[in-house]
Amino acid sequence: MSSLSLAAVSGRRLKARRAGVGVTRPGFVWAVPATVFFLLFAILPLVLVAVLSFTSWDGITSPHFNGLANWTKLIHDPVMTQSIWLTLVLTVLGVVTQTPISILLGVWAAGYQRNRAVLSAIFFVPLLLSATAVSVVWRALLDPNFGMPGQLPWLFGDGNLLGSQTGSIGVLTFVGMWQFTPLHTLLYQGGARAIPQVLYQAAAIDGAGTVRQFFHITLPQLRNTAITSMILMVVGGLTTFDTVLILTQGGPGTDTTVSAYYMYQQSFKNFDFGAGSAIALVLVVVATLISLAVVRFSGYDKMRSTAEGV
Repeated sequence: MSSLSLAAVSGRRLKARRAGVGVTRPGFVWAVPATVFFLLFAILPLVLVAVLSFTSWDGITSPHFNGLANWTKLIHDPVMTQSIWLTLVLTVLGVVTQTPISILLGVWAAGYQRNRAVLSAIFFVPLLLSATAVSVVWRALLDPNFGMPGQLPWLFGDGNLLGSQTGSIGVLTFVGMWQFTPLHTLLYQGGARAIPQVLYQAAAIDGAGTVRQFFHITLPQLRNTAITSMILMVVGGLTTFDTVLILTQGGPGTDTTVSAYYMYQQSFKNFDFGAGSAIALVLVVVATLISLAVVRFSGYDKMRSTAEGV
């Protein structure tokens, strides 16, 4: 067969592959293990929590059905209303503070600057630590007597940052940003490296500088990465617990009692697992609705792979 014939055959195969002809996709059997795992460790516990939300249970004796008593109590509970509001505030603050920093650092880390690899490795260290370890470290660093506030009164005032609602929310936002910004930076780094260099070359030929390239090429190309990152931020913000438990314990008073911590209080401190289950179900519903809203209005559900033939 001549080289022209081989080229023609290869061209037809490539066109057929791009059109999806002759491409074998994985069957349903491949999804069975993940489906079973999801049913056992996600759907089944969720169903059990929903059932417990209609019972009175102290965690020791047998549950007793009490109808809508837990839900009626939650509706008229001011702490529950405040906890939902605080959870949403912390979630929004997390998205607003982490997103721009993550984008800038991710784009920078995707380059080829001198010592970039070493600096990136150091920056990613908080990502290796657990939320508990991070919270313990920052609680010690922000101790009003022995930490930084006591040594720098000109910067921290009386030093008791966790003694007010504003200060506590600021600390929780900062600690979350310090720990999780590296994760989102890693996402943006991968997204930035996937941008075709030919776009930047064409823009440079047209006279576009670095700033214009960033706003007209980099940011639009990182749209799908930004949506994924924000969904992770929203889910993480709505389930914030361990940081609040160690740093503020919901205080001062109930000023930082977010929904997840309030669920813990009701269940493991007040031994009211029925009310705790109702709070958990509210969290699931709120997180699901917000995630669906992000997917719907961002066009995330219409994302297409940029890989050829997929």
